[in-house]
Amino acid sequence: MAGFVPKGLFGLVREIARHLLRRPVVGIAAVARTADGRVLLVRRGDTGEWALPGGTLEWGETLARALPREIEEETGARFVRAGAVTGVYSRPDRDPRFHAVTVCALCEVEGPVRGPENPLEIREARLFAPPELPAEFAMGMREMLDHALAGGPVALE
Repeated sequence: MAGFVPKGLFGLVREIARHLLRRPVVGIAAVARTADGRVLLVRRGDTGEWALPGGTLEWGETLARALPREIEEETGARFVRAGAVTGVYSRPDRDPRFHAVTVCALCEVEGPVRGPENPLEIREARLFAPPELPAEFAMGMREMLDHALAGGPVALE
């Protein structure tokens, strides 16, 4: 089919462009919880580690629109509502791919969790009861989760 560009190739080109432009990338991470308190996590395809669902903003997109889009793409869960911003994380060494500025926000979701649209990016999505949460997370996201669950003042890194 002429003119067809695989989705994975588009993502690779976008990543290369970010490195060439050498500007921080703005993203969103969701501390997504169900009404009964379970936390929605994704297992990343690149590291195999658990992480908060989320990603980078598309051109012209707001954080408020990126949050439900990323949750749906990565987990298949239904976005119910957004909550408070719980932190802004900008440490340059947190993400080995690029310098990311990540806004972390609470939100409510409902199952079922159907799984990721792109299994190369996200291997699986799963709900965890708080005592079952993994100890290790990708890219400093355990700290983001802990700040959000503690409910204290907004964290700024």
